[in-house]
Amino acid sequence: MTREIIQYPTPLSVKFATDVRFFNDELFSLIDDLKDSINENNFVALSAFQIGSYYNVVVFKNEEGSFVEMINPRLISHSGKSPGVESTSYFPGFSAEIVRFENISIVYQDRDSNDASMKFSGELARTLQRKLDYTFGATFLQKMSKEEREKFESKLEFGSDVGVGDYCPTTFKRDYILKFINVSMILLFLSIIVSLFIDAEETLSSIWNYQLYSSLVILALNVVYFFYAQYEGKLYTSCSSCQLGNIVGTTVISLVKLTAIMLVAYFI
Repeated sequence: MTREIIQYPTPLSVKFATDVRFFNDELFSLIDDLKDSINENNFVALSAFQIGSYYNVVVFKNEEGSFVEMINPRLISHSGKSPGVESTSYFPGFSAEIVRFENISIVYQDRDSNDASMKFSGELARTLQRKLDYTFGATFLQKMSKEEREKFESKLEFGSDVGVGDYCPTTFKRDYILKFINVSMILLFLSIIVSLFIDAEETLSSIWNYQLYSSLVILALNVVYFFYAQYEGKLYTSCSSCQLGNIVGTTVISLVKLTAIMLVAYFI
């Protein structure tokens, strides 16, 4: 019987899969349902968790198209790591880059409760690692890097599976440059205020030199900001036009502020 596949935002049934202790008709019926659901949805593999069962069972199709039943599977060894783009039926229509083991070995029991083991590599190894995640009540969300997870959660929020270069984030690395520029101009302005209470020409001269060199540094930072911001903006093609206008406008405003501060400093 084909069973409904659990999908986000419905939570998975339990935190951990329960190992099978009784190899009976209930178990065999569950395995048959997994096979029917795989065929119906054109999947390669399914974990019992994905159809709402708490049993530790995974079924997959091998290269010959035959089903392999893995009861109480455990990952016992692995080697190599590589990134790859994955999708899962729990998050239909979404994908993410996950780092997985390239080669794995799994021990399990067959329907006659006999111990068995198999080695896997390539895409099937990646798929089975994802299925084993479900036996621990997890999805591939828990396997993502912090950066990839933030990006994936943004996809979920906007309901669109866009690529790395096709979504527009709310914060950028260039913001740190801009923050440093703004702090530097605040210090520059404060130096003008301080100079109003000083009469010593030598001290005023030192303050002016500080203001002059600081303005040159701020000017250079604005140039760096302008070109780096354009480079960073090209990484996110979906909002490149709005970013370009924002970059130009921010740079112009910053330069106008710097010019105004230096004119005040010069005449004072």
